[in-house]
Amino acid sequence: MINTAEYGNMSWELSVQVDQRDGDEGMRFKFRVNGDLHIGGLMLKLVEKIKAPQDWSDHALWWEQRSCWLLKTHWTLDKYGVQADADLRYTPQHKPLCLQLPNMKTVKLTVSYSAVVFKTVVKICRALNIRRPEELSLLKPPDNPPKKKKMKKDKNPALEDILDMDIFNGGSGGTGSPLYSKTMVPTYDPENGTPASATSLWFGDNPLTSSQPNLPPVELAKMYQQLSMVDKAIINAGWLDSSRSLMEQGIGEHDRLQLRFKYHCFFDLNPKYDAVRITQLYEQARWSILLEEINCTEEEMLMFASLQYHICKMTISTEPLDFSNEPEIDEVEAALSNLEVTLGGKTDRILEDITDVPKLADSLKLFRPKRLALRSYKEYWFVFKDTTVSYYKNKEAASGEPIEQLHLRGCEVVPDVNVTDKKFGIKLLLPVADGMSEVYIRCDNETQYAKWKAACTLASKGKTMAYSSYRSEVKNIQSFLQMKSLAPPPGQSAPDLEAMEMNAECFVSPRYTKRYKTKQLTARILEAHQNIASLSLNEAKMRFIHAWQSLAEFGIKYYIVRFRGSKKDELMGISYNRLIRIDMSTGLPVTTWRFANMKQWNVNWEIRQVAIEFDQNVSIAFSCVSCDCKVVHEYIGGYIFLSTRSKDQNETLDEELFHKLTGGQE
Repeated sequence: MINTAEYGNMSWELSVQVDQRDGDEGMRFKFRVNGDLHIGGLMLKLVEKIKAPQDWSDHALWWEQRSCWLLKTHWTLDKYGVQADADLRYTPQHKPLCLQLPNMKTVKLTVSYSAVVFKTVVKICRALNIRRPEELSLLKPPDNPPKKKKMKKDKNPALEDILDMDIFNGGSGGTGSPLYSKTMVPTYDPENGTPASATSLWFGDNPLTSSQPNLPPVELAKMYQQLSMVDKAIINAGWLDSSRSLMEQGIGEHDRLQLRFKYHCFFDLNPKYDAVRITQLYEQARWSILLEEINCTEEEMLMFASLQYHICKMTISTEPLDFSNEPEIDEVEAALSNLEVTLGGKTDRILEDITDVPKLADSLKLFRPKRLALRSYKEYWFVFKDTTVSYYKNKEAASGEPIEQLHLRGCEVVPDVNVTDKKFGIKLLLPVADGMSEVYIRCDNETQYAKWKAACTLASKGKTMAYSSYRSEVKNIQSFLQMKSLAPPPGQSAPDLEAMEMNAECFVSPRYTKRYKTKQLTARILEAHQNIASLSLNEAKMRFIHAWQSLAEFGIKYYIVRFRGSKKDELMGISYNRLIRIDMSTGLPVTTWRFANMKQWNVNWEIRQVAIEFDQNVSIAFSCVSCDCKVVHEYIGGYIFLSTRSKDQNETLDEELFHKLTGGQE
C-alpha cells in the first residue's frame, strides 16, 4: 500500500474516448496511469477495461489537441508529452472516404487515415487499378468556391450515384486484396496461344475503364464558371500535404475529396495495362476543356468536341476493353533493343546524332512588338542551328554577321495558329535581365511550321534537332494541325446533317453554345470529325490527351505569391519543367526559370518563405499568399522527383526520395 501523497505524485487520471466500428456512440473511459506507461500498455489496459468481443487490431490512439496519432507503441506517455489534460480517442485507423474521380463520379473507399497521404494515394490507386500513383494526389475543394451561386454540384444528379469500391473489390478498400498487382504477368489464350489482353483479363468488367456520357447542356451550364487566374490559385491551394495523414489535415470520416492527376508529367502510358489510367486522364482533360479550366481557341475547342463525339460513338458501339486492334508489344524484344542501345550496339546512329547536327534555313516573317506600333511582319532569312536562331536581311547575307541571334534555351514557345485562316505563327518569350522579350515568327505553311515549332520546343529545353524525339515531335505537330483542320479529307463528301443524331452543345463549353446555333455547331463538329473518324477508341483518347498536352497553358498551376523586395502580390505559375512569374493585372509572363537550371531550393519555415538558386548567380525568394508555402515547395520537389523516373525501375517507388524532395525540414 502507498500513501495518498505518493499516489498523487506518481500517477494521474487519463480520459480516453473509444470509437467502435458498428456506429455506436463512443464510450469514455477514465483510469489512472503513470508517465512511464508505454502506448502499447495503455491500449492493452483499454481493451481489458472495455471487455467487448471485437477485433481491435486496427484501432490506434489519436490525440485531439495536438492533431497527431500515437502510433509508436513503444514510446511512453512522457516521451509523447501526454499529460492529464490530454483528450485521447481510441479510433479505427481505416475509415470510409468519398472520392470524386477525374470523371466526376464519386466512389466510396475505406482508406487509412493514419498513414501519410502519399501511401494512402498509392493504396487508393491500387484499389482502382491505376498505375503510377505518384502522379496523383488528393485535392480538398475550397469551402467558398468563387461564384458559389452557379456551383450547384450537390444537386447534380450525375454526382449522386456513389460506387462503393469496397463491395466492388470484394472486401475492404484499405485492407482487402486489390484486383491489380504489379507482380501479375500476362497469360495466353488457350486456343491460339497469343498473349491475352492484360487489361481485360486482369480487370474484367471495370466501370472505371468506360468513358462517361456527356452531361446535358443544362447540367453542364450549372457547373460552368469563368475562372480567373486568381480563382484557379484559390482552388490549387487545396492540395493535401503528402507527408501528413488525412486526420492530421482535418479530414474526417465520410468527408469528400477529389482524386486528381496533380503532376502533369505522364510516364509510360501503355494502352495494354493502363485502361483505367488513360480513361481517367482523358476524363480529367475533357472536364478541364468543358469547364474552361484551361484556355483554348475556338478552333481547338471544335477539335476537342469532335474527339469527344467520336469517343462517345465508339464507347456505345464497341466493347470498352476491346484491345484487338492494339499492336502487340513484345516486351522482351523491347528490353533487348533498349539494352543494345545502352551497350553501344547502335553506335553508328548515336555517332551520327552527335556529329551531324541538322540545321534549318528558311525565309520567314518576324515581328517584334513595340509600344504604339501596328503589328507589321517583315521577311528575313532564318537559320536555326543547335539551340540558336539567327536571322539575316536575305539569303545572300547569310555568310556574314546576322542582324540578331536568338538564344532559345529557357524560352517559352507559344503556338499562334489558326489553321482555317492559314495562320501559322510561333510566339517566343525570351528570358532577359528585366523579364521576357517577345518575338513573333510567321511560317508560310503547315510543314514549315511543324519543323520550326518542333525545333524551337526542343531548343527551349536545351536540346538540338539531332535529339531522337525531333522527328516524332514534327509528326505530332502535323497530326495536331490535321485534327484542327475543318476541311474534309480529299475524296470524302460533306456529312449529311439531317441524318446525324447529335446534341452538339454537350461537347463544347457553355460559352460557345451562346455564340452559335445548334445546327452551326453540329456542322462544324462533324466537319472536324471527318479527320479522325478512323481512330479506334483508345487512339482517340490518346489523341485527346496529346492535344490537351499541346495547349499553351497545359499543366500550369497558379499561386498568389509576394516576391522578396516587392510590395504587390503576383502570380506564380508552376509547370512540369519551369516556374513562371506572371503579372496579376495583365496575366502575361514576366520571367521564366527552368528546373533544369535550378541549383537548390529550400524553405525558411520561420517566415514561411521559399528561396531558390539558379545558374549564373540568379536567386529568387517569395512567400505564398493563397496557400501554405509547403504546397508550392511540394509541387517543385514532386516534379523533380518525377524527372528521376526511368523504365528500368519497373513500378517500384522510392518513397524515401519523394519525401526528401517534397517534405522540407519543417
